[in-house]
Amino acid sequence: MAFVRFAIALFLLGFLQAASAERIKDVTSIKGVRANQLVGYGLVVGLDGSGDQTSQTPFTVQSLKNMLSQYGIVLPPGTNPQVKNVAAVSVHAELPPFAKIGQTVDVTVSSLGNAKSLRGGSLLMTPLKGADGQIYALAQGNLIVGGLGVEGADGSSITINVPSVGRIPNGASIESEIANPFAAGDEITLHLKRADFTTAKRLADTINQVLGPNNARAKDSVTVAINAPQDISQRVGFMAFIENLEFQPGEAPARVIINSRSGTVVIGNHVKVYSAAVSHGNLSVTITNTVDVVQPGPFSGGTTAENVQSDIEVTAENNRMFRFPKGVTLNEIVRAVNQVGASPGDLVAILESLKQVGALSAELIVI
Repeated sequence: MAFVRFAIALFLLGFLQAASAERIKDVTSIKGVRANQLVGYGLVVGLDGSGDQTSQTPFTVQSLKNMLSQYGIVLPPGTNPQVKNVAAVSVHAELPPFAKIGQTVDVTVSSLGNAKSLRGGSLLMTPLKGADGQIYALAQGNLIVGGLGVEGADGSSITINVPSVGRIPNGASIESEIANPFAAGDEITLHLKRADFTTAKRLADTINQVLGPNNARAKDSVTVAINAPQDISQRVGFMAFIENLEFQPGEAPARVIINSRSGTVVIGNHVKVYSAAVSHGNLSVTITNTVDVVQPGPFSGGTTAENVQSDIEVTAENNRMFRFPKGVTLNEIVRAVNQVGASPGDLVAILESLKQVGALSAELIVI
């Protein structure tokens, strides 16, 4: 019965393609299918004198002593080795979903002390732990450092990028798997990446049109639950089919985004204003100082003096007032502002004023 449903669904898929449609896999994620962060502490060795200054980073010396003691090398009490080719580092990686034992992932290595550069170093075996404190991977290998730091004998130096951070491609081997709820239960839950009731309803309706009624249910503005096969192999094929279905998401709410640092203004669709009149003009004040040199008379015993004269000119731009009628669209707003020669900064001031008087029908967000 399940194979018959799949055949019918594949046939109907060709009739569901719509203009500006989105694939389900591009706008949703599957509940429980996510990456997990790993972190560890280790030592990078083999540096060319650019490691930690052990007098200022006692944890590097302590870590070095602990490592040597594991191999039967015990330093005399009170001995603090002054090495410059060792750096204490933090190691972090991301464990992808469904990762299996023996697979490898990339790791990023960052200096914890005052090492000048990690270039040329090698990371010793470092356990990587998850948030639960369990070890899920082991990292080791030679670092690739994109930065460069050079220092001269006179104290001058030059630094390119960040030499205290490096990466090890495929540098960690997975030692333990994380349980995933994908195969558990009678249903699969999709989460929308952007919460929207209209999008959730359309997503459920699209799946029900293909699989039959009551197979998908929109629970809220983010969650859509779908009945799924119990057999894991059928479930994989089922999701491969579902995630490639296309549907028309709901349109985003009316928003105006203003970047206060760069002056960038992004106006979304459906942004409208009610009746309002705007007059925007700049007042320019120009002050010009003219210096005249005054010479004393012959044999007067006076000194040369300067006479400063200031000329002040005030110029007001002759920008006309323009009026927004009720229900103005995005294109009309931009065209009206451009006609008066307003800059992005002027546009920000106009939009903020329209919002304050209640004439802007949109959410104004300043970042």
